[in-house]
Amino acid sequence: MMRGAMMTLAAMLALPAAAQETQVAAEGHVPPPATIADAAWLVGDWAGAGIAGAPAAESWLPPAGDTMVGVFVQQQHQGGLMFTEHMQIAEEEDSLVLRLKHFNPDLTGWEEKDEMVRFRLIAAEPCLLRFSALTYRCDGEGGLIVAVRMQGEGETVTEQVFRFDRREKAAAAEPTP
Repeated sequence: MMRGAMMTLAAMLALPAAAQETQVAAEGHVPPPATIADAAWLVGDWAGAGIAGAPAAESWLPPAGDTMVGVFVQQQHQGGLMFTEHMQIAEEEDSLVLRLKHFNPDLTGWEEKDEMVRFRLIAAEPCLLRFSALTYRCDGEGGLIVAVRMQGEGETVTEQVFRFDRREKAAAAEPTP
């Protein structure tokens, strides 16, 4: 059930839809020049609202050579994990690509062993990484918007928007017991 519902994430590329945050690269798009330094602003811990407003978090480690490694955690409203993602942004063909794999709470993977979801770069600017069907952008001071285009049941395409704050800011906003 979870695998079928979430495999829609893998089907989000090259589908037209009216979206506010995401874009899809045109056929034959050549990604612009970029290096891992263009993504270094993402380094750190981010927390906020994910799917249906349930808690979500994302963390990015500093670049190691030409690659950055990240993890995403989507919780359920009632607690517990819905799914996780292991991600990397890497230099590829003088540009950037974001690759990810999804995992159920028991660490079984959604994609086949040697497969992953890939997002090719459309644009890199200060505080903006726009990949085909996936956008990362700053939102005010200490905020992050992550938007991904997904195909649901049938041909329906939607855009899921995640709103995060840097973990320090998010933790400071939580009441203490």
